[in-house]
Amino acid sequence: MLIEFSFANFRSFQDLTTLSMVAAKISSKYEELDTNNVFKADTKLNLLKSKAIYGQNASGKSNIIKALVTFLMIVRHSVKSEEVISKLASPFQLNATNSEKPTFFQIILCVSPKEGETALYRYGFEVKDGKIVTEWLFGKIGREEVPFFTRQGMDIQAYNRFREAKKFAGLSQSGDNEIFRDNSLFLTAVSAMGGTFAKSITEIISDITIVMGLGDPRIKSALQEILKDKEAKESILALMRAADFDIDNIESLDSDSEDQGPPDDMPDELKELFRQGKIKKTPSFVTQRPVFGHKGEKVSILTTDFDEWESEGTKKLFYLSAFLLQTLKDGDVLFIDEFDARLHPLLTKKIVQLFNSNDTNPKGAQLIFVTHDTNLLKANLLRRDQICFVNKDKFGISTLRTLVEYKGVRNDASYDKDYLSGKYAAVPFLNRLDQIFEN
Repeated sequence: MLIEFSFANFRSFQDLTTLSMVAAKISSKYEELDTNNVFKADTKLNLLKSKAIYGQNASGKSNIIKALVTFLMIVRHSVKSEEVISKLASPFQLNATNSEKPTFFQIILCVSPKEGETALYRYGFEVKDGKIVTEWLFGKIGREEVPFFTRQGMDIQAYNRFREAKKFAGLSQSGDNEIFRDNSLFLTAVSAMGGTFAKSITEIISDITIVMGLGDPRIKSALQEILKDKEAKESILALMRAADFDIDNIESLDSDSEDQGPPDDMPDELKELFRQGKIKKTPSFVTQRPVFGHKGEKVSILTTDFDEWESEGTKKLFYLSAFLLQTLKDGDVLFIDEFDARLHPLLTKKIVQLFNSNDTNPKGAQLIFVTHDTNLLKANLLRRDQICFVNKDKFGISTLRTLVEYKGVRNDASYDKDYLSGKYAAVPFLNRLDQIFEN
C-alpha cells in the first residue's frame, strides 16, 4: 500500500513534491465517503483508495507519473543497465543554479501486518550526472523508525536489521565490481545477490503498476498470460459485457502460432482466419460475437481481429481490464495517465466507484489517475483530499496541491464548476486564443 511518493528536481518540478495517500482529518458532506473511500492501514494510519490529478495541458501532470516510472525503472534495472539513470533522470532545466543539485526520489510503503504489527518502509535515493549520490532505507515497526542502510557515494553503512547486506557493503569499495557500482542501487544489487529481505522490498515496489499508453506491447503480453486463466478471463469478459459491449468471447494467440500453424484446440473459425492470413502476429487478439437471424435466433459466430474491428474505447477498456481486476484482487497500486481518454464519463465514474467501495475493494487497492474529466469532480464521489491540482508558474515550475490545501473550500462546494471557473487555477487561459485569432 502506498503512503506517499516524493520527488524533486525532475522535469517541470523544481521543488520537493509529495503525492500523499494519507487521509486528511476532514469530514465529507456524504458520510459514506469517509467510510468507503478510506481504509485503515493500522490503528493510527488511514489511507485513501483513490486520487485524481487535474491540471491544464502542459502543466506537468504527466511528469508526476513519469517521476514514478523513472524511480521504478532505476530500481528494476540499475544493476543490469549502466545507462538507465542518465537516460531517465531528467532534472529541472529552467533554472541555471539547479544544475548543481541532484534529483531526489523517495517512496513510503505500508506492508500488510504480520503478527499484529504493520511495517512501514521509507526508501529513496538521489542521482546526479548518471550516478547515485545518496541512498537510504528506513523501517518502522511499531513506534520507532530505524535505519537499514545508508549510502553516500560508494560509502555504505548497513545496520543489524539488514544483516544480509553487511557482507556486501565492503564490496562496493573495490570499484571494479560489476554489480556494486556508482550507477547501480545498493538495494537492487543486494536483491540480485540473493538477499531475501532486499528482494521483498524491491518486489513490493515493482508491484506498482503504471499505464501511460496503450501502445506498450507489455500490456498485450500481460493480457495473453491472464487470459490463460479461465476465472480471470471470465472476469474480463464480464467487465466488457457490463460496459454494454456485445462481445461473446475473446481469444489470444500464442507467439509462435504463425510459425507452427494453428493449434489443434483452436476454434474452427479462428483456424480459417489463420490460414487466410487475416490474424496478425502476436501479441494479438480476436473477438467473437453472435450473429442473429431475422427471428432473433443465434445463427452463427462472427470472429474478427480485435485491433482492426473494435473501437478505441473498447480497446482501452480491454487493455485496462486486466490491470483493474488484478489490482483490486491483490490490493495493489495502479497509476493511470489520461484516464478519461476514449472512455465514456459514466464508465470512468464507475471504475472510480469500484475502488471507492468496501464491497468491491476490500483489500484497499489504490487507484491514482490523471484526468480532465470534471464529471468526477463531485462532492458525492471524492473527498477533498482525493483531488489534486497541478499548476505551472511563469518560470515553468510545476506545483501540486490537494483541494484540502485551498482555503475556504467547503465539503459541499461545486468542485467541478469552481474548477472550470478558475477558482483553483489549473485551467488554460482561453482568452489568449481569442487574442491570437483576432490579431
